[in-house]
Amino acid sequence: MIKLFVGLGNPGPEYDATRHNAGFWWVDALARELKVNLAMDRGYHGLMARTTLQGNTVWLLEPQTFMNLSGKSVGALARFFKIQPSEILVAHDELDVVPGEVKLKFGGSHAGHNGLRDIHAQLGTGDYWRLRLGVGHPGVKSEVVNWVLKKPSLDHRIAIDQCIDRSLKALPHLLAGEMDKATMLIHTSKPPRPKPPRPPVDSPAPIPPPPPME
Repeated sequence: MIKLFVGLGNPGPEYDATRHNAGFWWVDALARELKVNLAMDRGYHGLMARTTLQGNTVWLLEPQTFMNLSGKSVGALARFFKIQPSEILVAHDELDVVPGEVKLKFGGSHAGHNGLRDIHAQLGTGDYWRLRLGVGHPGVKSEVVNWVLKKPSLDHRIAIDQCIDRSLKALPHLLAGEMDKATMLIHTSKPPRPKPPRPPVDSPAPIPPPPPME
């Protein structure tokens, strides 16, 4: 079962609405769902909430260390409460998934994501769960840093928020350790396809005026 839900992002109001903070958006939504409040805990270098669900203690965490030191926060909390890497879910922005889609994944490389890179280093393994929130790719590698530190378009933000809401429906499975069911629910919960625009209605041809009287 998942005991620790982590959202990645950068602290500070200037970063709140940027793509790199999609993980914070997810944990914020989870906190609202569970009716808990995140509060700063300097011992774990982050905003933290603790609650009991289905008879088990569950933690929510948003590291406040800046992205590239996220593992300092995650590692401190996991070590203190003896939470295993396989019991951790990290929600983060994902360039290789389009906005409006989300993927659940266990293990693997950090794929260059600085937050995941530091969590790998602090946990000593990559064997934890990731919730990959699609933010799309700018198309050019050199633009990636600027892309993730900018706000998404309104359409993309709405799509990301909708996928966050849909993915939270898998929470009971995540808490029960039913990861196959959670994966199936998250991966098949696609955004509704936009309706094609209606074809324009043909207006009747204008009636020509009568010829002038001679």
